[in-house]
Amino acid sequence: MGGLNLEVFKFGMYVMFPIGIMYYFGTNLDDRFAVRNFWPRPEECNKVPGDRDEVRAEYERIVSRQRRLQVQRRAEEAQRNGHKEDES
Repeated sequence: MGGLNLEVFKFGMYVMFPIGIMYYFGTNLDDRFAVRNFWPRPEECNKVPGDRDEVRAEYERIVSRQRRLQVQRRAEEAQRNGHKEDES
C-alpha cells in the first residue's frame, strides 16, 4: 500500500500535529486571557502596620471609628424611639 516514506510521514503528523496545536494555542496566553488592572495597585491595598507606633495609631483609629458609629446608632435609636412616643 504505502511505503516506508508514507509511514514516516504519518508518524510525523501524529506526533507533530498535537505538539503544533499545543504550541499555537499555548503561546501568549497572558496576552489573550489577561484581565487588565485585575490586581489592585499598592496604593489601594491595605498596609499592615510595621512598628509599635503604627499599631497604636491604627488601634486608636479603629476605636475612634467604633465610638463614632456607636454614637450614631444611639442617636438613630433615640430619634426612632422619640418619634414613636410622639405618634401614640
